[in-house]
Amino acid sequence: MTTLEQADQPAVATPTRRQTITAASASLFGWGLDLFDLFILLYVAPVVGRLFFPSEQPMLSLAGAYASFAVTLLVRPLGSAIFGSYADRFGRKRALMVAVTGVGFSTAIFGLLPTVGQIGWFATALFLFFRLVQGIFVGGVVASSHTIGTETVPERWRGFMSGAVGGGGSAIGGLLASLVFFVVSLLFPGDAFAETGWRVMFFSGLLTSVVGLVIFRNLEESPLFKQLQAKKALKNATAQRDASPVRTLFSRPQLNGFLLTLLLSFGGGSAYYLTSGYLPTFYNVVNGVPGSSASIMLILANVGAALGACGGGELSQRIGRRPAFIWMGVARIVTFPLLFLVMGSTTGLWTIALCGFALSFLANASYGPLLIYLNERFPTAIRATGTGLSWNIGFALGGILPTFVSLAAGGPSGIPMTLAIFTVAVTVVYLLGALLTSETRGNLERM
Repeated sequence: MTTLEQADQPAVATPTRRQTITAASASLFGWGLDLFDLFILLYVAPVVGRLFFPSEQPMLSLAGAYASFAVTLLVRPLGSAIFGSYADRFGRKRALMVAVTGVGFSTAIFGLLPTVGQIGWFATALFLFFRLVQGIFVGGVVASSHTIGTETVPERWRGFMSGAVGGGGSAIGGLLASLVFFVVSLLFPGDAFAETGWRVMFFSGLLTSVVGLVIFRNLEESPLFKQLQAKKALKNATAQRDASPVRTLFSRPQLNGFLLTLLLSFGGGSAYYLTSGYLPTFYNVVNGVPGSSASIMLILANVGAALGACGGGELSQRIGRRPAFIWMGVARIVTFPLLFLVMGSTTGLWTIALCGFALSFLANASYGPLLIYLNERFPTAIRATGTGLSWNIGFALGGILPTFVSLAAGGPSGIPMTLAIFTVAVTVVYLLGALLTSETRGNLERM
């Protein structure tokens, strides 16, 4: 940046301690509450499969339930394009409040839907339609929650913040879903869960809207976004205000970098959905663990996910984003297949639980630095759009893989080996992205 450009650059206001804590909490819990709504389906997938995707072959019903989860993931990039563009033009806070509220209400609607046994296959169509609606709002939460926190905290804590939001937020969502699943399983044991309990699980999504609005009440806009708005005001840059962030993202100067981010997002997202995301089904279908015991194991796994994500983000702050990606990719290729095969061949509950913990820890650690890496990859003017689309496209593609695992496995006994193969393959993609990318640490202040 030249001296003249520096003179024209508005100063970045230093946020107060309260503003920093509020922004960090909003990012963390905004994403956590959002994933809580998404995870509910993973916890009731076997029941939803039978009620909305009935088949004589149980694995096909399960694959149908996971396919409906993938539908939400596939439409998330559209939500990021809509809400990300809005957040880049008018602010991260406003986009975040609307998106989180929308996710909560769209989740609760699933608890009201009739099943195939009541109205036929129209029930499946309704279920998929509302998964699309939910996905648009989820994409909006990503675009806003994944920027406002990292743009507010000091440089020293950006790596840790990345892991806390990207992985810790998901762990909070998974932990809350595990707790709700535990309570609902006790209130509606056995067949009662398949009749009524699954609806209560979806109704709990209303809590996210209420809690989100309480958390966001005192949230202030990020200082970097305020700086960008001040710069535009100083230059009276009407053309800049009217420029589409989406169009800018796909222009030649940004396109190559955007495509590169997809390799890491896909590699990180795939590992997440094939480990933390698949564990509820693995415990149920492969290990036959009772619901109450499985919920405790899932709580332990989500603790591991939070620790891993924060640790991976902090590691990237100390040694750099690129080296952190490379080292964790190498660790994944060695340990993922081993852990899945051990977990699938034992009946010991402690061994199963520890393997689940280790899988969640490493998978979340490997994408702990991803959020801050994406933020640093894109300038402030298109950061919400670029981060949201990169994250959601990569995770959408990764979220499809559990469906293919269920289909390729052929039955419960084939799931461990299938997961071992899939996780090695996606880790190769992840390592390729890590090797091709450049270091981004310290690049967040670009306009």
